[in-house]
Amino acid sequence: MAEAARTLDRIDAAPPFTAADAAAFNARYTGMDTQAMLAELLAGPLRGRIAAVSSFGSESAVLLHMIATVDRDVPVIFTNTQKMFGETLAYRDALAEQLGFTDLRVFRPDPRMLAEKDATGLRWSYDPDGCCALRKVEPLRRALAPFDAWISGRKGFQAGTRAHLPLFEMDEGRLKLNPLAGWDKARLDAYFEAHELPRHPLEAQGYPSIGCAPCTSKVRPGEDPRAGRWRGWDKVECGIHRPAEGADQPSF
Repeated sequence: MAEAARTLDRIDAAPPFTAADAAAFNARYTGMDTQAMLAELLAGPLRGRIAAVSSFGSESAVLLHMIATVDRDVPVIFTNTQKMFGETLAYRDALAEQLGFTDLRVFRPDPRMLAEKDATGLRWSYDPDGCCALRKVEPLRRALAPFDAWISGRKGFQAGTRAHLPLFEMDEGRLKLNPLAGWDKARLDAYFEAHELPRHPLEAQGYPSIGCAPCTSKVRPGEDPRAGRWRGWDKVECGIHRPAEGADQPSF
């Protein structure tokens, strides 16, 4: 613990973060109340260096509410793949307005890349990995360029690839924070109720995990919450996340 504290003391304003920094953050914050952790980090070592990335999906309101409670000026990044449900876009605007975020940043695919590699707009139907790379991974890389760290809304219960998810990890040279890694569905639902947060309109229709419209289907009772994503394909992540160490399912 003392070594972790000394390592944290050396994290001044000099990017980039390292794996040692991620380990130090994990040692310090594992077991701490999530809201207290965010308050300390966003006002301290990550202030001005971090953005929140949100899909504005079925569970996104919890983490966004927690961040807004601490600092509404934290940039919030949304990648509009141009294949999104209309309900998601409307929910994004309404929720961001309700929570009072001052810096919602929307990034879209590069139109020149789309013209070259997905002129028909149908790449999702025969190469979902390539579609995600064009429409989500590349725009997010551009969006994150100014930042040394980012906040993800992943939870360990969502899929086998997300089991053993740490609070902090390194991702392409940036510190990645997963504040809700240890939260379960019951805890999320209780938070929604306690804070009277609006639900994504598609959740009640059988979509517990919501991505792009062509690649998201309803989930049947008893299925994994992400079973409706890329149904029929050997694919469980869009590419902006990697399976957590020790995960029991392969990535695409």
